[in-house]
Amino acid sequence: MKDAVNNLTPLVIAAPASGSGKPTLTLGLLAALKRRGLQVAPFKVGPDFIDPGHHAAACGRISRNLDGWMCGEQTVRENFSRGCDGADIALIEGVMGLFDGASGDADEGSTAEIARWLNGRILLVVDARSQARSAAALVKGFVEFDPRLQFAGVIFNRVGSRRHRELLEQALGSTPGLPPLLGCLPREAQLDLPQRHLGLVTVEDAPVDYSAHADLIEQHLDLDALLSGLQDSTAPHPQPLSPGERLAVGPVRGLSLVGQPERGPTPKVRIAVARDAAFCFCYPENLERLEAAGAELVFFSPLSEAVPAKIDGLYLPGGYPELYLERLAANVDLIEGLRTLAESGLPIYAECGGLLLLCQGLNGRALCGIFPAQAELLKKRKALGYREVTFSAATPLGPRGTVARGHEFHYSELEMPEAVERSYRLSRKGGVDLGTEGFSYKNVLASYVHLHFGSNPQLAENFVSFCVGQREAHH
Repeated sequence: MKDAVNNLTPLVIAAPASGSGKPTLTLGLLAALKRRGLQVAPFKVGPDFIDPGHHAAACGRISRNLDGWMCGEQTVRENFSRGCDGADIALIEGVMGLFDGASGDADEGSTAEIARWLNGRILLVVDARSQARSAAALVKGFVEFDPRLQFAGVIFNRVGSRRHRELLEQALGSTPGLPPLLGCLPREAQLDLPQRHLGLVTVEDAPVDYSAHADLIEQHLDLDALLSGLQDSTAPHPQPLSPGERLAVGPVRGLSLVGQPERGPTPKVRIAVARDAAFCFCYPENLERLEAAGAELVFFSPLSEAVPAKIDGLYLPGGYPELYLERLAANVDLIEGLRTLAESGLPIYAECGGLLLLCQGLNGRALCGIFPAQAELLKKRKALGYREVTFSAATPLGPRGTVARGHEFHYSELEMPEAVERSYRLSRKGGVDLGTEGFSYKNVLASYVHLHFGSNPQLAENFVSFCVGQREAHH
């Protein structure tokens, strides 16, 4: 995977807290910049799948995740450089508050960490409801909290009136050392996107016309001043790490790579990948790394199709299978095909929604039954957080002792019988043990954890090599 060289200074959309208006501002900027004929490279900080889908729909380019905790500095820089190839401007939507991440005493996993690594210029969007001069004090605290960060400007959101705007302008303008005010978004012009239990509704289920978002930005934000500020930036442009820096940083801090196969040309294998409205939670980098390792990816829709023929492996990402249970259960060719492939020893890797599809049933509706467990969707969230995975047994993704990182977020729960083999030992930040997981049956590996293959570059290569080995063993 060669690094693409870029010379873009990224614009980072950040806020003091969640709910301040980052998605509205980001989508409006993406659509407005596209309207101006610019190629915009979109990114999202953190392990989100839904926001990047909206990014891509708004500007026409794939949006990539930049996650310091899961992937480390080397992979973040590589993903950023690759995503910027051919772009005129790079735009990164932050996560939570600017400094919120994996811990309370450092910026690891935060938007601030990504901005610092990539020499980004931060556009701080502040919810200005119920405050005037106090908003300037808040901005001053964020600007001075970490002097290594650079700020392009401030946007006040949910501004109630013309007088409210005047007070905010006076407050910011009379406080020395603050970035310029580039716009005020009025309260009555809010453009709320539809929501459900995992956050925003996916763009696959609810396509959005982003022209209103672009109109909002063009009417209430000084876009020319913002773009001029990025062009005038004197910060060094972010580049992939040098070989010496890569060695020092490593794939992810604290992770060791074990059992690495020798590099060389990998025979082509065909790996089927589920992709439709029910299975749409997949990091683009995971697919790219599989292709770079020698896989030909064959996409199919479990909602309407059977698993493709003549494949050497199968990848079932997460998504929303619970919303399409009737259609999935009625797809007899899919259900029977998955059972046959699992019994034949085909390498199958499934994450979250893919795991649910392989269970005996979900909410009382019969599914594949490869794993003898009934899953139920809960009204309250069952799990949320970063996960470090240590393989306690050999799997299609790697040998025992392999370590990788990912994220878990779901509202379902299942009771897996003790007789089913567990191949993962899970822990969270700080090494807190979370028990065993990673359910295995023959060459099937399924888990609630969405692994990012950038956390351990060997995962994709191991899976492709395993598929090659199984194909040769059966011939």
